[in-house]
Amino acid sequence: MAAPVVVNATAKHTATIIFLHGLGDTGHGWASAMAAIGSPHIKFICPTAQVMPVTLNAGFRMPSWFDLKSLDVDGPEDTAGIRKARDLIHHLIADEVKNGITHDRVIGMSCWLPLRQEFPQAAIGNTGSPILQGHGDCDPIVPYKFGQITSQLIKRFAGNIEFKTYRGMMHASCEEEMADIKKFITQHLPPV
Repeated sequence: MAAPVVVNATAKHTATIIFLHGLGDTGHGWASAMAAIGSPHIKFICPTAQVMPVTLNAGFRMPSWFDLKSLDVDGPEDTAGIRKARDLIHHLIADEVKNGITHDRVIGMSCWLPLRQEFPQAAIGNTGSPILQGHGDCDPIVPYKFGQITSQLIKRFAGNIEFKTYRGMMHASCEEEMADIKKFITQHLPPV
């Protein structure tokens, strides 16, 4: 994996946001948008997934955190690839924790929980952390129902989740969602 795009804090660094892009995108594609909704004490890390063939896209090679084999809610999953991506994220988090940053806040945008059958047992911490999950109700890539299922499952073991629906939004972001994220960041990642 290439080095992540890092937008350093411009004041005393007391919080870090690790932002994972979607299929086919890069960390560069989101770094400036994330920095625009941040605060001076927040560092942003925007890694780029490795380029790999994606089964769902007829084997076309693109940045992906793991192979997507199906958009069926009960379809096959790339267990090894998902675990490899998880380990990469855990490594990024561990590096930040070594530098004195806590790891207890989460935001999800147009996402779902892979390997959901392993939860809640696989939830290893931060189950009391505030979580914001947003999803467009017209998303043709990650179906809205995936977001709903994820939110309902997470609520069972981490009850402090807020699921926000963005009417008419496809697999993208919108000004309303970005404003909600900025509000969440301001509320839950204040300077220390």
